[in-house]
Amino acid sequence: MNPSDPPPPPGTDGARRAAALADRTGYDEAFLGPAVPLPLPVRQTVGTVILPYTHFTVVFRPDRRLAASTAVCIEGRELLEDVPRDDDWRFDPRLPEEQQAGDDIYRNNSLDRGHLVRRLDPVWGPPALAVRANADTFHFTNAAPQADVFNQGKEIWQGLENHLLDHAAAYDRRLTVLTGPVLHDSDPPYRGIQVPMRFWKVAAFLQDGALAAAAYVLDQSPDLSRDAERALAGATTGAPPPLGPFRTYQVPVSDVAEITELEFGPLPDVDVMPATRAPEERWRRLESYEDIVLHP
Repeated sequence: MNPSDPPPPPGTDGARRAAALADRTGYDEAFLGPAVPLPLPVRQTVGTVILPYTHFTVVFRPDRRLAASTAVCIEGRELLEDVPRDDDWRFDPRLPEEQQAGDDIYRNNSLDRGHLVRRLDPVWGPPALAVRANADTFHFTNAAPQADVFNQGKEIWQGLENHLLDHAAAYDRRLTVLTGPVLHDSDPPYRGIQVPMRFWKVAAFLQDGALAAAAYVLDQSPDLSRDAERALAGATTGAPPPLGPFRTYQVPVSDVAEITELEFGPLPDVDVMPATRAPEERWRRLESYEDIVLHP
């Protein structure tokens, strides 16, 4: 909880709900063995609040009402796929509601509540713990507005963890995944927030016994070359900003660090994306999982 914000009055519903989250231990930096720290802003002037949940942590930016980053531990051998989805989105009681992007952002428009930590990623371990992790992902602090279209780019983005877990099968199917929106000053305003145009994901895993990483960017900015009519028609007062079809890229970890102004510890130095890739291929557009580079 932000030290500058008073706690909910004792005995209130907010206090009871905040107390119910008090035992959350969050993301484990040593989950893989080699330490993979939380991605934190490079600039100390950027204020954040660290919010631990079950098997994941959100680094939240109250000034943007969105997460700066998230980090989740995925134990592939213990994932439970039959935990029902309830879609019960709620505010995190450890923060004032006005600092979070709630239902008022998503009501009566074409925006989806996009999970940052994917719902299934922290849902592992004993059944009761997995159910709790599932529920924890439905806090507004773990959401960001995304276009409601579904296309190949979005399908690839949503399945990246499964693909990487298959790759990590020889190493106990363990991953740490860091995710967030690219929070840029130029993001278009809408209903009291700024809608991110891009999202990033950095996965860390063991490869040949050593730490390795791969980074990806999802772009939902208007693609005028392919979607000009929809983009221009959607630019009306009071409507969500025009968004384009999802485009997913594999990119250097160092590029994610640059565009987010976040610190990624050792991960840029263990990137599986070859540093010598030609400039026109530096951001590799993914049309299928076969396009993903997982070896230097």
